[in-house]
Order: sequence, then C-alpha cells, then structure tokens
Amino acid sequence: MLNITIYNDNHSNFVMDLAREITFVVGRRNNISSPLKSTSSSTDIPLTVLNSTTTTTTTNNRFSIEEEEDQQEQQEEDNFLNNNNTTTSTTTPRLRKSNSSTGNNIMSSSSSSFSYSASHSPPSVGVVNGVLTSTDIEIEEVDRPNQYSPLMGGHQKTDSHSSIECDQRTILEKTVDFIKGNHIYLSRTIDLQLEDQPTKFPPNVVRNQKYNFYTFIFVIFYEQFKYFFNLYFLLVALSQFIPPLQTGYLFTYISPLAFVLSVTIFKEAYDDFKRYRRDKEANSAQYLRLTKNGFVSIPSSDIKVGHYILVETNQRVPCDMIFLRTTEKNGASFIRTDQLDGETDWKLRRSVNMTQKLATDESLLSLRSTLYAEKPKKDIYNFIGNFTNIDSSETESLSVENTLWSNTVIASGNVIGCAIYTGRETRCVMNTSTPSTKTGLLDSELNNLSKVLFALLCCLSLLMITLKGFRGLWYIYLFRYLLLFSAIIPISMRVNLDLGKTIYSWMMMRDPNIPGTIVRSSTIPEELGRIEYLLTDKTGTLTQNDMVFKKLHLGTVAFSKESLQDLENELRLSYSQAAKNNLNGSSSNNNSSRNRKNFNQKIRESITAIALCHNVTPVIEDESSHQQVLEIKKKKKKNSVSSFFSNIVKGGDYEKLSESDLKKKSDDYQGSSDRNISSSGEFLDHDSSNAISAKHQTYQASSPDEIALVKFTESIRLVLTGRELHTITLLNPMGEEEHYEILNIFPFTSETKRMGIIVRDKDGIITFYMKGADAIMAKLVQSNDWLEEECGNMAREGLRTLAFGKRTMSEQEYHNFSKLYADAKTTISDRAAKVQEAISTIEKDLELIALTGVEDKLQTKVKPTLEMLRNADVKVWMLTGDKIETATCIAISTKLVSRTQSIFQISVNDKNRALEKLNQFSRMRDACLVIDGHSLQMCLDNFKEEFINIATKAPSVVCCRCTPTQKADIVRLIKEKTKKRTCAIGDGGNDVSMIQAADVGVGIVGKEGKQASLAADFSITQFSFLANLILWHGRNSYKRSARMSQFVIHRGLIISFIQCVFSAIYYFAAISIYNGMLLVGYATLYTNAPVFSLVLDEDVPQEIAFRYPELYHELQKGRSLSYKTFFIWVLKSVYQGGAIMLLSIILFESSLNNIVSITFTSLILCELLNVATEIHTWHKYMIASIIVTLLSYLITMMIPQILAFELSFILSFEFVWKVAVITVVSCLPLYLIKFISRKIDPPSYTKLTYR
Repeated sequence: MLNITIYNDNHSNFVMDLAREITFVVGRRNNISSPLKSTSSSTDIPLTVLNSTTTTTTTNNRFSIEEEEDQQEQQEEDNFLNNNNTTTSTTTPRLRKSNSSTGNNIMSSSSSSFSYSASHSPPSVGVVNGVLTSTDIEIEEVDRPNQYSPLMGGHQKTDSHSSIECDQRTILEKTVDFIKGNHIYLSRTIDLQLEDQPTKFPPNVVRNQKYNFYTFIFVIFYEQFKYFFNLYFLLVALSQFIPPLQTGYLFTYISPLAFVLSVTIFKEAYDDFKRYRRDKEANSAQYLRLTKNGFVSIPSSDIKVGHYILVETNQRVPCDMIFLRTTEKNGASFIRTDQLDGETDWKLRRSVNMTQKLATDESLLSLRSTLYAEKPKKDIYNFIGNFTNIDSSETESLSVENTLWSNTVIASGNVIGCAIYTGRETRCVMNTSTPSTKTGLLDSELNNLSKVLFALLCCLSLLMITLKGFRGLWYIYLFRYLLLFSAIIPISMRVNLDLGKTIYSWMMMRDPNIPGTIVRSSTIPEELGRIEYLLTDKTGTLTQNDMVFKKLHLGTVAFSKESLQDLENELRLSYSQAAKNNLNGSSSNNNSSRNRKNFNQKIRESITAIALCHNVTPVIEDESSHQQVLEIKKKKKKNSVSSFFSNIVKGGDYEKLSESDLKKKSDDYQGSSDRNISSSGEFLDHDSSNAISAKHQTYQASSPDEIALVKFTESIRLVLTGRELHTITLLNPMGEEEHYEILNIFPFTSETKRMGIIVRDKDGIITFYMKGADAIMAKLVQSNDWLEEECGNMAREGLRTLAFGKRTMSEQEYHNFSKLYADAKTTISDRAAKVQEAISTIEKDLELIALTGVEDKLQTKVKPTLEMLRNADVKVWMLTGDKIETATCIAISTKLVSRTQSIFQISVNDKNRALEKLNQFSRMRDACLVIDGHSLQMCLDNFKEEFINIATKAPSVVCCRCTPTQKADIVRLIKEKTKKRTCAIGDGGNDVSMIQAADVGVGIVGKEGKQASLAADFSITQFSFLANLILWHGRNSYKRSARMSQFVIHRGLIISFIQCVFSAIYYFAAISIYNGMLLVGYATLYTNAPVFSLVLDEDVPQEIAFRYPELYHELQKGRSLSYKTFFIWVLKSVYQGGAIMLLSIILFESSLNNIVSITFTSLILCELLNVATEIHTWHKYMIASIIVTLLSYLITMMIPQILAFELSFILSFEFVWKVAVITVVSCLPLYLIKFISRKIDPPSYTKLTYR
C-alpha cells in the first residue's frame, strides 16, 4: 500500500499535481502513448474521491504559507471531485482525496506539512479504459491532528507505516520511487514497548555476493559476451555449425574461447564463494537480545528494528543502534571504527541518559518511550534523533555520540543498544559502493589496436574475395575467409595481460626494498610507468606528522625549545607566588613586583590554556596493570556478565576491567578529523606529598599537534594526569592536583578549524578556552598587533601555528548560553547550523593569550626521492591545507624547489589581479608557482583554461589552504586539459577524493589512519618508496606488458599471413592449412609460455634506473607501444609469414602434408627465436620455458596420432635442412636490421649498460 497523507491546508492543486505525476509514471510503465483523459472536460485526471469526517484543526505549524486562493474556485474544484466520485464505480481502486467535515474551511496563513508513508513492496498499478486504477495507491488530505509530530521532539503512536514529513517535491520524488519499485529511505519513530515494529524494514543480512546459484552462469556469460571480441569469437565458433562455413574442427574455435572463459569463470566463482563464506559467517554470528524472557541468543540476520541487543567487549556491532546502556561507570564506552572509516583511534560514545539511569536492564522493557531517527544516509559523522519518555514527556536529543554504527567494535565495557537501521539501510552498507574500475592507458591503446586488427581482418578478407572474384556464392567465401584469418584477433591477449598484471603486483608486494606495500588495484600497474604529474599532500606525506614543540609566543616575549628551563622557572614562580598570596591574603603594591606578577600570571594562563584545551587522554600503566591488561585480552568472555546484566547468567562471575585498564581511550569523538596518535614517556611526581613512582604514560589524541603541546606542558611540570567524561586533572609544578570540571566541548572540525572547551575550576570560575588556525582566530580575538606578524615569522621557519584565546564567563552568561545550546541540540531541522549559531554567541572578544609553533619532521629520504622524480621529468604539485609561508618553507626544505628556481606567489582577493599575476608568472622561466586557496578558487571559477595552461608549464606548483574538493578538482583539471597521466599520494581522509580522482592513487599508512591507504590503488608506508614504485616497478610493468602484447599480436598475424599466402597460391581456396590440433597447440602449448615469460624481462638494472632517472622520460612518450611499433610488427609478420610459406613451395615440396610439417615447425622455431632475440635479461624461468616448449613440440611431433605428421619425413635430413633454411631466412635478416639500427641509433638505456 502506498499511502500519501496531506494535511489540509487548502492544497488541492497539489493533490491534482501529484495525481498527474502518478498517472504519468503509471502511463509510461504501462506503455500508454498519450496522457490519460477522462470523460469530463474539466480535468484530465480521473479520480475516485472519498470524503472523511476529520474535524481536528491544526495547532503545530512547521511551514507558514500565505493563503491567497479564491474560496469559490476551491468550492468548484471540490464539487467537481465529488461529482466525479458519484460516477466512478465503487469497486474501482482509488486515488483518494478526503475533506474535513467543515467543508471548505480555508485557513489563512496556515501551515503546510505533508506526511508520506509506504510499505516496501511496489504497488500494483494499471490503467483500465483510460482510468488510473490501483488498489495500492491512496492519497488522503486531512486536517493536521493536534498531536505530537515526531519531528517536534515528542512521541507519536506508531501505525502500520513508516512516516516522514516532507515538502511537496519530496512527496513527488518518493511517490515516483515507490511506483518504480525503488527502495525508499524513511525516517522512523520506534515504539520501544513493541516486541516487533509493525513497519517492515530491510532484513539485517550482509550480502556482498555478486551472483547467486541460479543466475551465476547467465550473469557471467552476459558480463563476458557484452565485449565485442568475446562475442565475435563466440559467433565464429557457432558458425561452424553451418555446413557452408565450416573450415575445420569445431574444437579448434571452441577451445581458445573455452579456455579464456574457464579462467574467468573459475576466478569469479572462487572470489564469490569466498564472499559467500564471509557473509555466512557474519549473518550467523550470535548476539543476545533482551526480551521479556531475559536475554535470548539470536543470529545477526534475525535482528530487527526496535530490538534491544547486547554487544560485548571486542564484539562487532551487528547493525546501526542507539546506545542505551553500558557497564562503564561513567555511562560511556569506546568503539573502534577502523573497519568503517579507516581511523584507528578509539571513539567515545555516550549512552542515552534516561536509559542509563534505569536500575536494571529489564526496566527498558517497561519504559514507555519512543525513539525518533532520521532517514538513513551515508554520513557517518552526523546523526539527528530524539528519545522521548512518554510518561514524563521528557525529550533527550540524540547525536552521533549516541550511536553505534554497524561494523564497529566495542572497545570497552558491554553495551545494550536499540536497532534503528538494519541491512542495506546501515551506514556501513550505504557507504559500500562498487569502486569505479580504473582503465589504464595501455589497455586503452590495446583496445584501439584491436580495432585496427579487426579492420585489417576485414580488409584482408575483402582483398582475397576481390582477387578471387565476386562470382557465385562469394559472400559464403567472404565469411570463410573471416573465419580462416580470425587468429588476427588475439583472443588470449586479455588472459595474458591479466596474468601479467597479477605477477607485477606480486613482485611489488614481495620487493624487500619497499616492505609493507599493498597493491589494491592490480589492473593498472603499467600506469606507474607513464606518470607525468605527481600531486602530493604535505602533512604526513612529505612530513612524518610527528610534531615537536619549537616556540611559544606570548605577545611580548617568546620562548623557544632551548629556553624551556627559563619558562619552567617562571611557571613555578607564578604558582609559588599564588600560593603565597593565598596564604597571606595580600600582595605587594610595588610596581616591579606587580609587573612581575602580571607577567607570571600571563605565563600561567597561557600554559594552563594549552594544558586544558585539547582532547588528549592520558594512559598511565605500571608493570602489573600492563600484565593484567594482556591477560584480560587473552580471555574469551563467553559468559561475561555482572549484576548489571544479571539476566544472562545467574550467579556467574563477571570479570570487570579496572579503570586503569580501560583508560586507553580517546576522550571525545571528533568527526572526520579524529586520528589515532599515541606518544609515550615517563614522568615523576616532583614535590608531591604523595610520592608517585615512575610510570609509563601514553597519550591518545586527535592530532599530533595536541600530543606535542601536551608533552610540552609536561616538560615544564604542568602534567596531564587524568581525564574522565566531565573532569580534567592536572599536576602543577608544586606537586598539587588541579581538578577542572568540563562543562562543554566543541570538537575540532575541518570546516570550523578550531576547537573549544568550557571548564570550571575549584574556585567556581568558568572559563572558555579556544584554539585554532590563525586565520580563523584572528576574527574571534580582540584587536592586537602581533598575531599576524608572529604567525608569518613562525611559518617562515616551517612551523605549524595555533593561536589560543580565552574568555571568562559569569554564571548567568553561561546559564543563558547553556540553555541556548541545549535547545539547539534538541532541534531536528538544521541542527548543526543552530548549534554553531549558539556557539558563535560566545566566540567573540576572546583574549589572545598565546601562539604556539610546532615542527613537523620530514619523511625519511624525501629529498632524494623528489629530486629523482624531478630528474625523471615528473612535475610535482604539493597540495596542502597549510598557509603559504609554511608550505613554501617545506617546499624549499624538501628540495621540491631547486636552488636555481625562484618562487612566485599569488595571494590576491580580486580575480582581475589574479589573472594579471598569472600572466606575469607565464613570462618567468624555471620558477615555482605558490598560490593560496582563495586565489586558486578564483582561477578555477573564472579562467581555469588559462590557469592550467600556465601552471602545467611550471616545474613545480604549491597550492596552499586547499580543501579536499579543490584537491580533487585540480587532479581532474590536469587530466582533462593535458591528457597526461597523474598520480596522487596522501595519508589522510582529506586526501581520499584526490587519490580516487587520479589515474594512480597511492596511500600512505600513517598516523592519520588508513582511509587514504584503503581508498588507494597502491598502499605504501613511506613516501620514499614512491621512487621505487614508479621508476622501477612502473618501468618494468609498462615495458613488459607492451612487449608481451606485441608478441601476442605478432603470433596471430604471422599464422594468418601464412594462411593467406597458402590460399592465394592454391587458387584462393578457403580451406585451412593447419588442422585443429596444430592451431590449438600453437596458441597454447607451443608458444604461450615463452611469450608469457617476457613478464620477467628487465631492460636495465635497478641501480641504473635509480642512478639515471632521466630514462623514465622515454616511457612518458609511450614509444614502447604505439602505432609505429604496431605497424613494424605487422610488417615483420608479413615478411616472416610470407617467407615461411613461399620458401616451402620454392623448395619443391609437392606433398601437402610435408608442406604443413615444414611450415609449422619453422613457425614454432621462428617464434622461439623472436622471443630469445628480444630478451634483455635472461631469467632461469625464461630458459626453462623455451627448452620445455621445444621439447614438448619435438615429442608431440613424433606421435602421428596427435599432429598427423609423416614420421619418416620428419626424421629425414631433407626435413631438417629445409626447416633450417626457412628459419634462417625468415629470422636472420630481421635480426641484422635490428642490430645495425641499434648501432646507428641506439636506445638511451643501452648507452648506460654493457648489455
């Protein structure tokens, strides 16, 4: 049933529009060629209209629309609809419009709100006598009930449909989706008292299989035969069932195709079977569901929306859930999300406060409540929902902090959650899309050459039929020639290339010089040999993302790393003076003392701000607790219960982790910016009455910057010793603990580029601390004259800067903000904007108290790597979010900019000025272009053609303040305008779009998680490995595939030209010279292994490739496989095929069987010699493949039943000398030509080797 309810705000016109939309879709679905017409002239939509007696008036108005329609027109329309109703059969399925009993009660300035609801099966829709008919479609217009709307934060009785309020356009879209049978994602209000929700939602089944048992063969055949050449060979094989077209045995044509298909089918079947086993394992995983009968074990596939599910520590979350209860004392648990977003840090999740306060788990079953959840979507970093207690009418807002997404793992405590999304509606599944397959340039070139070969096949066949004459059944002979010369099309090309790519990938992953390398896309290894543009991230890619504190500036004085002892003394003095003043209750009035006090107080305020404004969590372990954690991790808690989960096992022992065991967590969830960063060290409690022994301390935080700053405060004796949900504990230089209550935290995001925290100290003083990028903080702090200047100075030193500000708040001010903030968090629509608007009320007039600078160390061997790539004529672009000064400094220190190059900066606010700067840069030679994000966006928006034409001529480009979208846009622009191959490399989630947009994406497994690595085609652990990947493996992959492809093409051409000459000599007879066994053996046993062994060839040694990276420039020109080399091989095939066939005739061999044995043996020897003369570096497998192939042919040649040769002839001296002469004549001239040409004009690499 499709039911559309429209609240009666006089929108009858909309009802008609909706009906027309439905009729149009249904008409197209039923092949109705013209719009449906009713017998009435007043409308073209026949409707069955029913009246209702709903009398409730509207009280909750979400939209306000001025009502201007004329009441008389509305009355006429209603009368028309009523008249239509009387003429329509009551048995006709209906499209219904219902009016209130008040008749034409028009509400001026009333709201307009629409509710759409539907089941999940497509409707049965038809057209009978031009009238829309459906038993499953219903449109109803009623007055808005004076009840709670799920979007307004209360509860609503759940009916038999899922419901979502939306605007008119949304209703139309949902209706069309429903009629077409598309899945519709709906928001939902879940009645938690019901065992099973009446609405049907997708089953919680994991299914990653591409095929099923019944459709596998059909689908795999369709996937294979949708390609022209596979279909061509199928038609060739089928043609042998037609007697006039038979040119040989059927298996001759079936065997090659069957071999190719068998390899593909086996591979697909094996891969799909592995997916099936993984799916079965996930679907059968057992979970405990809370019911009236206690906890019941059910498989994951049986979980439904509304079920209460228990998930234990280290167990995978089976579906998207709302976090209701946990065994943790503070009501929060940590989860691992590495399988969802690639980030390895622990995310904090908070349980719903109403349910956490309940005494027992069974209380959930008796709690009268509803849970509203927004419609499913892909965004894993945001969620909007409400939890409502019906009895108390209390509503608690839900955000992403209250969610447990499917496929995450509980890291601490046991939790109970309520399932809200299952199956294909989970975030995990919605974010799992089939990755777009990248097609390499070599594959595209070979595809074009295959088309040329097909044209050559047609031309050769037409030439033969033309010479024969268009007489009789000439078209039959034309088709027979097409069949005889079909070997021109290399059916084994795809199999050879795919196997070669697999071997290249295996070699990369096994290379001891680049350990940890993973090839995630084995289809494009040759692309690494054609790179002309490298686009790289800076932080974590060129640098280690390992921050070290370097400088602190307080406005009037600066402290460097070398003066930390002075800073420590000043901080200790400030604390001692404060303690003395508190003890004496007075202070000196001496000016110098007052100035010293103010200075020390400023230092204390700055260091305190740095020590508090972060999301770092300390983990302190002694040896015994460390061993305890290891022992606990080894245990499988099959029956791990406590009194908190007393229904699972009565009287069982629950082994609960201590607080210190579970303290290894991050404190706050920070959306997409969260990363797993840890740092360890040792500290000793100095001057503490309670002696603290030396302990191993580890920090977890969202970024390495925060780790560096917290370690900096630790080095000057202000130590972060503890952090809980609402408390931060510091150990000051006097050995005293300071406790701060956390009132609010505003996490860092890539959009806001700042974070804030509101704390209350022991004296009850409320302080708002904030830190962020200098460009952002400059707008929020009070006017000053040093921030911009000092930021520039630090940036020129290559330091990353953060500005700190503070603001003291009164209790009343905080109370007003807290109320505004809480209201914003409970709204449904535009929650994020309203929350940010609330925060902005206190983000003003901040006191600028400190500016910090941290240094990011360069990656190992990054300088020689960039230098090698630059010498290889690879143009390097650095795309970073840092400011111009920092990026420029890193570009110089990494040798991205050489000593002889100048730097030209573009940082303007006017597009005309930007164009002028670009033109100015175009007149410079050998200069690096540095451009900021704002100027870059102006160029991309207004004159991208000019920008890319000028920028691509520069040896290197640095783009600063880049957003992830801009990074991807630049990659696409370079690809589109230059047609050159691009490579993008990065290590963070903000680099994923750039990596996916490039021809080759390389991800670095770093401290920012695995997002970039998982999204990339190649994953490495260090930037320096890129040189090995491109200059060595890329070179070999491209050269090997190009050479092997040419041999495969040559192998088909030469035997086709032998057939052509044979047919021409014997009066254009359309018969095959070789029998089926010879043809099958030629394509497989006798030539395949030597040709395929070329995947092991190396044209230059590895040390030469690195010593002379200029050799890589030859590959960028694509000369290894071009139309020139293709036609050279065609001519080579023509010569050798003609020589073999003609010489066998010239040598006066009258027996056809002897001609076949001589020509075929010469053909095999010729192919083996071709391979041997083209090899640069002999490998033992190459030698083995040639010897084994030759022996195999000699053995089968001696068995007449296989090849049908005359044994007495092939053992005679006549056979031997004729084969030898033919082989020498067909091969020696070509080898001499090659030898002489290399002496006259040798390839570049031969000048550097002794081969």
